[in-house]
Amino acid sequence: MNDFSLILALRLIHIVSGVCWVGSIVFMTWFLLPATRATGPSGGAVVQQLVLAQRLPAYLIAAMLLTVISGLFLYQHDSASFSGWMHTGTAMTFGTGAVLSIIGALIGVFGNTPTAKRLGALGASIQAGGRPPTAEQAASMTMLQVRLARLSYAAGTLLLLATAAMAVARYIP
Repeated sequence: MNDFSLILALRLIHIVSGVCWVGSIVFMTWFLLPATRATGPSGGAVVQQLVLAQRLPAYLIAAMLLTVISGLFLYQHDSASFSGWMHTGTAMTFGTGAVLSIIGALIGVFGNTPTAKRLGALGASIQAGGRPPTAEQAASMTMLQVRLARLSYAAGTLLLLATAAMAVARYIP
């Protein structure tokens, strides 16, 4: 595979996986999670299905890894190819986007994923009990939902800012 083909493949992987990753996070953060929270126990069943049965976190982590790794290779290629490139507005904008997306990824991996799994497991436990949640279970559910919402808004905002940086970077002198 020649250099041009490799760069095309990396860009394709980076953009398609990035669209899937960021789009999923934005949809879940601003639409799905508020809707599931508003619908109570039936919303919990949806989260449980997505997290435990359909393994949504695993797919999001795969899309995130493909996006970040391909992006790092693209950044390395550009920085090695052009003398002085690292001090241009383009390079600094790409770098800023990379840092924002990596922070968003870390929030997702170490914050959102474990919180969503705990929330799904708690929902499954409540559902298996066949009765309304106890006061303790309801308090835990609320705490986990609030934590997940805060982490999701933080990660989603960082990923949208990263996407914006990537979209305009080539045009920053």
